[in-house]
Amino acid sequence: MNPDAADKYYLRIGVYHRSLHGLLLTSFLGLAATGMPIRFNQENWANRMAHGLGGFDAILFFHRAFAVLLTLCFLLHLAYVFKVAFLDKQPGIFWGPSSMVPQPKDLLDLFQHLRWFFGMGPPPRFDRLTYWEKFDYWAVFWGMAIIGSTGYILWFSSFFGRFLPGWLFNIALLIHADEALLAVWFIFSIHFFNSHLRPQKFPMDLVIFTGRVSEKEFRNERPLEYERLLATGELSALQTDAPLPWLRSFGKVVGFSVIAIGFVLFGITLYAFLME
Repeated sequence: MNPDAADKYYLRIGVYHRSLHGLLLTSFLGLAATGMPIRFNQENWANRMAHGLGGFDAILFFHRAFAVLLTLCFLLHLAYVFKVAFLDKQPGIFWGPSSMVPQPKDLLDLFQHLRWFFGMGPPPRFDRLTYWEKFDYWAVFWGMAIIGSTGYILWFSSFFGRFLPGWLFNIALLIHADEALLAVWFIFSIHFFNSHLRPQKFPMDLVIFTGRVSEKEFRNERPLEYERLLATGELSALQTDAPLPWLRSFGKVVGFSVIAIGFVLFGITLYAFLME
């Protein structure tokens, strides 16, 4: 018998958002892996890596293909926000406990968390979203917009060259390369720690793969959301089955593989940057 079956489970992340995260994960890893040899093309290891994959023309082709996938991910997310806000008429996506928009409570939670770190008080009581999840979200959102726009300027330089001054392409190249490097470091260190490597979740938070959390996790980690949904009678609608064993195994295989690849890419890019 599955030991999880005795516990209640609640749906936290739907199939759409889990699929979108999978697309984001795949495209970002591809961009990081193909972008490194382009960014550090003067290094011997970068040339060997590029030639092993068919040369820099092949690397550039795959880099652009992954860029299209990331753009699709970005547009699908914007379409979802538009649908929820304007078609479903749920303005709570812009403000409230389920909104990614930073709010005064996030500052209070951060302050209370710091107090708790130093033994000066209890930990904060979180609602649906934590301040670090919002930080992760806006870091990725900002990065996709900046890296994507400069990347397309460089990709379609003949078109943009008709109305943009030449010096702007040098700035676009600088922003694209360094912002991408910063994004790699952020995702493979801060985001990985926040999501998986912090003590409460080590070594892996499977919710992004299974979409489910146990009642114990829900009550302990998001007490304000749990109590609010319980009081309004909405909690029962979210109750679902325990994650299937194959789904948990799939999440572990993919999750640990991504973390391992991410740390390798993080180490290589950090070494290459420091040795420039």
